[in-house]
Amino acid sequence: MASNRYRLKPEEEALILNYRKHTTSNILVIGDLHEPFCLDGYLEFCQEQYYKHNCNEVVFIGDIIDNHYSSYHETSADGMGGLDELELAISKIAKWRDAFPEATVLIGNHDRIIMRKAQTSAIPSKWIKSYKDVLEVPKWNFVERYVKDGVQYIHGEAGTARTKCRADMMNTVQGHLHTQAYTEHYVGQRYRVFGTQVGCGIDQKSYAMAYAKAGKKPAIGCVVVKDNGTLPINILMEL
Repeated sequence: MASNRYRLKPEEEALILNYRKHTTSNILVIGDLHEPFCLDGYLEFCQEQYYKHNCNEVVFIGDIIDNHYSSYHETSADGMGGLDELELAISKIAKWRDAFPEATVLIGNHDRIIMRKAQTSAIPSKWIKSYKDVLEVPKWNFVERYVKDGVQYIHGEAGTARTKCRADMMNTVQGHLHTQAYTEHYVGQRYRVFGTQVGCGIDQKSYAMAYAKAGKKPAIGCVVVKDNGTLPINILMEL
């Protein structure tokens, strides 16, 4: 650690840093993973941002699992079967769980596929295990919407962050749109809100993403919302 300008002793500097960590909310927001089709290196990139920005909370913005084999859209005939894909996804999610044991997870449209299939088959939800049980992440909290420090975190199926923040008149951070990563501020006479698109962590070359191979390149990145919800920062990964 570089020397500080006030000539503090190492233990004194550690106390100050620890105090800041527990009095200021800095949230790492991780983009859509779509495991087991996440890009190699994205986990390490997110870990680096967590420590670099002195984060003390983690939010996954949704679609942590792809469920390609069970998609309502056309699936790859050469892809993995349901059990193989699920087991591989669980093994890869375990690395995220080990890196971030406690987290808030927004439920995305891909996460929700199995529950939708159950409803289509008239299977009561009571028969279905919870996300945390299936994916073996006991300290992850799965929610539809999360609010902290006046900022709402959603997956984002209803539109873009720029429209959602103005519709709700509320600071908004969302994922879902893989090719978008930005923060825009809107200022009126009596209000100020921001809309932030997180980006994602998907591997565009995987067969599960073949539907978008002719489209725009994904924006691989994450977001840090610093200083108690007042400073959203988009951080893109070098590829």
